[in-house]
Amino acid sequence: MSNRVGTDYYTSRKRELLQRFDRDAQRWKPVIARQYGDDLAETIPQEAREQFEALIPHIPYIGGDENHLSGSLLSSARCLALYKAMKARGKTAEETGKVLYDAVMSRLPEPLPEIPSDQRLTPQQLMERRRRRAERTQLRQYAEDWVYEFVEGDGEEFDYGYDFFECATFKFYHAQGADEFLPFYCFLDFPESRVAGLGLSRTMTLAEGHQKCDHRFKQGRKSEQEWPPPFVREPQQP
Repeated sequence: MSNRVGTDYYTSRKRELLQRFDRDAQRWKPVIARQYGDDLAETIPQEAREQFEALIPHIPYIGGDENHLSGSLLSSARCLALYKAMKARGKTAEETGKVLYDAVMSRLPEPLPEIPSDQRLTPQQLMERRRRRAERTQLRQYAEDWVYEFVEGDGEEFDYGYDFFECATFKFYHAQGADEFLPFYCFLDFPESRVAGLGLSRTMTLAEGHQKCDHRFKQGRKSEQEWPPPFVREPQQP
């Protein structure tokens, strides 16, 4: 596949991508307003939108609509744009992470969208789809994609899991000089999991220098981590 094809996948959808960005920005604004005032709540999202528009041609192509994780990569690009705008205003990676964390948590009262009955999968079908998707990543068709394995649940501690050995967001952020922001973006998996009721637990991440990210999910369990992330907490006094 040529680089041109990959670039066109995003640039041809620029209007749609910007509309999706605007929906995220509406959740950021009240959080920014509470922390930094109404003026920055207007200017930072607008500056982030300009950053995102500039990023669109540089988002790696990982299969487009045929890859269910293309949406995750686009989400990371929207957050990266906010980080760039916040940084230009003298804000830290941690401050950007907190804005995004609070924005995700603001979705908690909202019910999850209903899946039409003719599109629902049985638990067995869901597990098989997860397994197939993991196996497909191991073909390494796209160099900038995720590579991970499906982990069978143990019936007690977790229902299913993934071990990620390569991460598209990791690669993208590194190329964009945003390594310091990566751990904060990865931490958003916890509030996202809480909103979805997936019960995420995790002991290591690529972003923190480990060999893999070990995601384990258990339906109904509360996601283990809350703000602040463990990598920024002050050490406890004996």
